Amino acid sequence: MTKSLGDVAVLRHRRLADRVRDRMAQPLHLGIGAVSRFQRREGFGHALPSHDRAVALLVASQREARVVGATGARRTVRRRERVRAENARRGNREQTDGDDSRPAREFHASHHNTGGGPDGSAYLSLMNGVTLPALLAALGALGCATNPATGARQIMLVSESQEIAMGRDYDRQVVASIGLYPDSGLQRYIQRFGLRLAATSERPNLPWTFRVVDDPVVNAFALPGGFIYVTRGILAHLNSEAELAGVVGHEIGHVTARHSASQMSKQQLAQLGLAVGAIASPELGRYAGLAGQALGVLFLKYSRDNESQADELGLRYLRRGQYDPREMPHVFEMLTRVSQAQGGGRVPEWLATHPNPENRRGRIEQEIAAGPQSFAGTVVNRDAYVQRLDGLVFGSNPREGYFKGGEFFHPELRFRITFPDGWQTRNEKQAVAATSSEQDAVVELSVAKEASADAAVRAFLGQQGFTGGYPTRTSVGELPAVSAAFAAATDNGTLRGTVVCVEHRGAVYRIAGYAVEARWPGYQATVERALHSFHALTDPAALNAQPQRVTLVTLDRRTTIEELARQRPSPVPAATLALLNQVEPETPLDAGRLVKWVVGAPLP
Repeated sequence: MTKSLGDVAVLRHRRLADRVRDRMAQPLHLGIGAVSRFQRREGFGHALPSHDRAVALLVASQREARVVGATGARRTVRRRERVRAENARRGNREQTDGDDSRPAREFHASHHNTGGGPDGSAYLSLMNGVTLPALLAALGALGCATNPATGARQIMLVSESQEIAMGRDYDRQVVASIGLYPDSGLQRYIQRFGLRLAATSERPNLPWTFRVVDDPVVNAFALPGGFIYVTRGILAHLNSEAELAGVVGHEIGHVTARHSASQMSKQQLAQLGLAVGAIASPELGRYAGLAGQALGVLFLKYSRDNESQADELGLRYLRRGQYDPREMPHVFEMLTRVSQAQGGGRVPEWLATHPNPENRRGRIEQEIAAGPQSFAGTVVNRDAYVQRLDGLVFGSNPREGYFKGGEFFHPELRFRITFPDGWQTRNEKQAVAATSSEQDAVVELSVAKEASADAAVRAFLGQQGFTGGYPTRTSVGELPAVSAAFAAATDNGTLRGTVVCVEHRGAVYRIAGYAVEARWPGYQATVERALHSFHALTDPAALNAQPQRVTLVTLDRRTTIEELARQRPSPVPAATLALLNQVEPETPLDAGRLVKWVVGAPLP
């Protein structure tokens, strides 16, 4: 969570990695890695929406890409029954039992006239004689284009103007869901730096936009149309402008090669629709996902061929920018070390959406060796880059909320809440939430837009597909509150739960707990205990929690990170400091070298 903006506070997004993350098709994260776990057959999962979202919940088929309330669900079922009856009357043997498996002509028939006239049966008769592969081949031929960066022919059903429009829309979602790092100087630097590289590309006229997002993970990603993001986490781990050029050039390569647009086109041809990852089990995932998981929809996972191509294009743009190409392999070495530092069990964000081609560093070194061997006139700009990192927030920022076990503290917004023991917790930009150990129930806290708890509950219950009991005034943590039971109808069944809206320091916090209807009785007591655990935060230690930051040290003598850590204590291990500087803890460092260091108190 981040600080309140006006009367609305936003909650911090932590990667979801995610990331959160998966990586790009409809709304949200792409590149060096936002991890999204695609479950192609699950449909869209959505968190319980705020009042301005048209419908409550929560799941749409991939074909129809929408969410429906109870009335809409019944309408959809009746329409399908009419289609099946018509097909049976006409002897159609390709009937299906579910929405996801309908043949192409049934899908068409459900949206067009299916009577005996020329606009109905004649069209269907024509379709009966066309095989799906033939249809896809014809569409593919119509959408085939030559890529200006790669020279390759690729299926492309997304025009450049559509690509730009999608990028702008997703950019707004990234800003809202992840947040920009609040340093205008660093933002201007990254924008100018990126524009210089993009100007050397084959698509210089795109509305290129480069941003630093407030995320501690080592990650970078690109959206269609030229929107590129680097996290503060990856900036802290890079050691020169030449390395930064390798990262940004790689992401520019994904855009110029139109990798994400091509993936979307292929999905359209295959009628697979878009899929979004979810931390919940497939059963609950059909109904709802945590707010931040919507980010995953932006990320289509790149292929290893895409990654190799983006590496080659990144090297091309790095060279054109007059940077020393010999610095680019250091980026891949750093990513490998980050993976190893995480214990090998968690894939770094970059690698989650950017699968590592075999011998990636070796391949790029071969490319460098095959190119010009005169590096006169090229630059590295190590110290100039590192100096820009002075004061950068390092790691998780406790000012945006943090967990101690199942208890969540938010120093800026001055509240605390306790989630059920053993539940999986997440602190996202727009919500903080927990999922049951069986992944079949959710408790989620977000900020309502209404000015009072009563108005917030009524708006929540007024969403399409929702029914609820009469709102009851109560007190939560000695704060004024309103609560109500609710049910939310979806295509796949009903969710039941309780919503509590609490007024605190000029904001209204909406806390909703819910589960699949059949399991709600078993969770109700546990969930409602969590809902009523919301309290004002008064502990001075929690209120004063501060983030750790990067500072710079100029060595006055030859030493090692290991030795320096004994003389200059840091809240992080010597191995972490060595990784930040891309050396080993025992590597000798010459006097005069500028070293990145982490200062601050241990994180709570």
